[in-house]
Parts: sequence; C-alpha cells; structure tokens
Amino acid sequence: MIVAIVACEIGFWVLLVGGLAARYLLKARRLSAVLLVSVPLVDLALLAFAVIDLRRGGEAALAHGLAAAYLGVSVAFGHRMLSWADRRFAHRFAGGPAPVKLPKAGRERAAHERRMWLRHLLAYGTAGLILGLFALLVGDLSRTAGLWGVMWVWTIVLVVDGFVAFSYTFARRSISSAKER
Repeated sequence: MIVAIVACEIGFWVLLVGGLAARYLLKARRLSAVLLVSVPLVDLALLAFAVIDLRRGGEAALAHGLAAAYLGVSVAFGHRMLSWADRRFAHRFAGGPAPVKLPKAGRERAAHERRMWLRHLLAYGTAGLILGLFALLVGDLSRTAGLWGVMWVWTIVLVVDGFVAFSYTFARRSISSAKER
C-alpha cells in the first residue's frame, strides 16, 4: 500500500509538471488540458488501490490511514496546489506576473491563515470520512483499529495549527494597537 501512495504522489507531480510544461513550453494547450485534468485521476486510483486491498482481506493498517490523509489533503488543497504551481510556472517560463507574496502580519495575513486552517479542517474531515468508508468495507472493528492512529496524530496537528492560525488574528490587534500609541 505504501508503494501505491508513493506512486500516486509521483504521478501527481509528473502529471502536474507535464501539464504545465505542455502549456507554457510546448504551447500544446490540448495536451496540457488532458494532463491537468488527469491529475485527479491519481486520487481515484489511490482510492481504488486502498479499497481493493481492503476488500481482498488486507489488514487495515497505517498505510490505509495515510492513503486517506493523502486523499483528504488532495481534496482540500489540490486546486490550490495546482494554481500555486501554475502561477510560478507562468512567471518563470512565460513572462507571467510575479506571484504575490503574503504580508508577514496584518488583516490579510490573519484572514489567509484562518482560511488555510479551514482547508486543513476540510482535509481532516474528508480523511475521517474516507477512513469511515474503509472501516465499513472491512466490516470488522478489530481489523480497522490501525486506521485511526493517523487521525489521533492529525488531531494534535490540527489543534496546534488552529492555535498558530488564529494567533495571527490576535497578533494583528496587538500590532495595530501598538502603532496607535
């Protein structure tokens, strides 16, 4: 299962870079569109690998939990990652505008950090739903206990990320009130 996760991650980046190279270097818009539209198929392949493995009687383990986490992150951040790469590729190879940098502090940064935390929460929730699907497919709670270890660690990461993200909101107030004095 770990091999499938690594293969899908490599496939994601190959399709993404290939699609952007076709768009900006080869000027092949159709090829670019086909490659970029194929990126979500990598996620479907990973889901299929995990489901097939579990249906064949494979032990629900950490690798299946990681696959669910990968899929959750892909759902929540996938489009954003594609846009991020597209802007940088366009700037580097096609004379596009330079990517806009985030401010280090202030309202814009605080709002950005809160939005990113909400995306993180979406990824977490999506992974939890996928793990629930995996548990239903296996049908034996004792065989799926290993799946949930990923979520315990991720819960801690999500809470810490929430504190960091919302700290920008409170830091913004203290910075602006310090400027008024």
